[in-house]
Amino acid sequence: EFVGLDNYVLLFTDPYQSERFWNALVNSVEFFGIHLLVELPIGLLMAALLTSDRVRRATGVYRTLLFVPATLSVVIVGFIWRLIINPLWGLVSFPLLGNEATALPTISLMSVWQWLGIPMIFLYTALLAIPKDVVEASRIDGATGWQAFWRIKFPLIAPQFGLIAVLTYIWTFNGFDIVYALNGSAPGPNYSTDILGTFFYRTFFGSSGQVANKDLGATVASVIFFIIVIVTAAYFWVVQRRLKTYEL
Repeated sequence: EFVGLDNYVLLFTDPYQSERFWNALVNSVEFFGIHLLVELPIGLLMAALLTSDRVRRATGVYRTLLFVPATLSVVIVGFIWRLIINPLWGLVSFPLLGNEATALPTISLMSVWQWLGIPMIFLYTALLAIPKDVVEASRIDGATGWQAFWRIKFPLIAPQFGLIAVLTYIWTFNGFDIVYALNGSAPGPNYSTDILGTFFYRTFFGSSGQVANKDLGATVASVIFFIIVIVTAAYFWVVQRRLKTYEL
């Protein structure tokens, strides 16, 4: 039986489903925002250090160490961090995952730790692509290392930030595994760690006392898809098409 847009109407008008959806959307935005605000500055700092003269002899070692977490299974990462922050025998006495105010930021920072190597590699390769002649010419003109980085290198790698932001947005709005590895299908406390991925899982498969509804779950998946596509397309239409490419 063709139901048209009935499932969309149910998702946005039913008090329970609507509340859970908007809560998951807000949490997904926060999840994305923490990733972006923490990953970009630290990734830029790590990339700048790896391309500096101070660590040139051990660049390969540091690069590998920074990228290793990205190669680990999310289940392993979740297990390790659960041991570290366990209030009984871990390093933190406060239940970070048991408090509504700290649960999502804590999971977000764990995820940042795992995936920090990705933006770092993007920025590292962009810095390596800058011709040395350009930097050396600025040094001859009297620019310090700090000035050369912010006035020459940074503008040249700036387009990479947009690409990293888009990839981070797509990944975080598809996020599910790290929350599931740490909290299971119950995104507690009080749905404070419920993001769009876990909301879809509970709706489609049923979990935590919620009955599975495959039709509504497919609707949730479609809404997530449209959210990702619309924002990504808007970025490429408004920002990316206006960027200019310079050959050095």
